[in-house]
Amino acid sequence: MGIYNRYIDDVTKIGRSTMVLGFFASLLPALIMTFYFGFNPGLAAIIAGAISQASVSGAFYFSEPISYYPIVGRAGLYMGFLSGNLVNMRIPAAISAQEASECPAGTEEGSIMGTIGIGVSIWIGIVFLILSVLAGQALLSQLPPSFMALLTLVIPGLFGGVFAQFAIKSPKVAVFALAVSFAMTKLVNFIPGKPAFLITLVSVFSSILFAKKLMEKKVG
Repeated sequence: MGIYNRYIDDVTKIGRSTMVLGFFASLLPALIMTFYFGFNPGLAAIIAGAISQASVSGAFYFSEPISYYPIVGRAGLYMGFLSGNLVNMRIPAAISAQEASECPAGTEEGSIMGTIGIGVSIWIGIVFLILSVLAGQALLSQLPPSFMALLTLVIPGLFGGVFAQFAIKSPKVAVFALAVSFAMTKLVNFIPGKPAFLITLVSVFSSILFAKKLMEKKVG
């Protein structure tokens, strides 16, 4: 067994344990509110809320591990899902680390560099989170409304930057993904209930299939 495989085995053991701990930690506030303080909205409200959330985020359960694994590898996925902000912080950090080190995504070296990038972003996020908790409200209250409006463009800007990095490498797939995404945003309006999760689900997997077909043509 090679060094990288031994590293992945250790990552899997630690990752599974931390994910289980993270699962129970995320439920801890609700359990305390229910069994210690006695506040509970009732089973019907909990089920309704769970169904509502699943209808919005359920597609990410399938699309994110598949689409992000080639970029950050197994360790990066464990760290990213546990720390959160995978799309708007961890993936851009991983891609930046790979670009700076010239280690392409999909390779063992690229996965390690992506993991390092995610690790650095987590520590930086913790530092800035502490600062924002201690002084964020006082600072933000002094900023003009025009600047606060600009902050709403941060996430679209990150998404656009990540998309552009991959679009340069494969323009055909980028155009296809944009076309399918745009078509799906219009199509869901005609489906009962307007299931928004279908936009992500269809766009991601159809783009993967399209990219696979292009690669098969080049190899053939």
